[in-house]
Amino acid sequence: MKTETLKFKTIILSDIHLGTRGCKIDEVNHFIKHTWSEKLILNGDIIDGWSLSRKGGWQKKHTYFVRRVLKIAEKKDTEVIYLAGNHDELLRNFLPVYFDKISIMENYVHVSVKGIRYLCLHGDVFDTVTKHSKFFAILGDIGYQNLLMLNHMLAKYRKWRGLEYFSLSKYIKDRIKTAVNKLSSFEKHLKLIAQKNNCTGVICGHIHTPENKRIDFIHYLNSGDWVESMTAIVEDFKGNFELINYAEFCRRIGHDPYNFDGGGGFSELDLELSALHKSSPS
Repeated sequence: MKTETLKFKTIILSDIHLGTRGCKIDEVNHFIKHTWSEKLILNGDIIDGWSLSRKGGWQKKHTYFVRRVLKIAEKKDTEVIYLAGNHDELLRNFLPVYFDKISIMENYVHVSVKGIRYLCLHGDVFDTVTKHSKFFAILGDIGYQNLLMLNHMLAKYRKWRGLEYFSLSKYIKDRIKTAVNKLSSFEKHLKLIAQKNNCTGVICGHIHTPENKRIDFIHYLNSGDWVESMTAIVEDFKGNFELINYAEFCRRIGHDPYNFDGGGGFSELDLELSALHKSSPS
């Protein structure tokens, strides 16, 4: 049985953090393999340069994601927009850069099917800790990575005990980020930067908290992350935006999100990775 491919006008992903052990690489590869869009916006922190500078945790499956994006741009008539974030900030020294159907830039104005202008940017510009104290931001990131490792062990223990999944790292992070956002007047800055760019919508990532809501006249969307929330923003061909999580995506294509070997999902990815490895020069 052939797996369905979900088709959209636009797909927005952010905060994949390739190069970290916490990246949900199987899930994001599964998602990108079974979706198609006219435009793919990668909204920052796709590759985690901070983690890689500390050795990181790059895997062959991370390389697969990069190769998949290049293949999408080359053969599937998809425009790819890559926006720099704070974890891949090295790119900001060279922006903008254009490679055929791939554009790498600081921010981007996306015009929806309905003609509404959305300012797309990673969102670290609103974070006072990241913007003004990189040392503390990196220190916090190291703590967060260690917390993810602890969370992984806790999740295995709870599964063994027959308990439902609980993310300790998300519980703590959400409370820390809430405090940071209040201090930096996150929503106030959203409105101001939207007005400055003649937009009535803003699409961000960065804070790993998926969102789809109104802030006065501004439509605010946050694509979440692929470390914990596993969410993406999609625009249909009528110009409607939706925040879709991984479990819902699996439901729509007829896969079980908790059965990694079922439904032609991850086993197919493993076969593709094996084929790519064999075709690569030694």
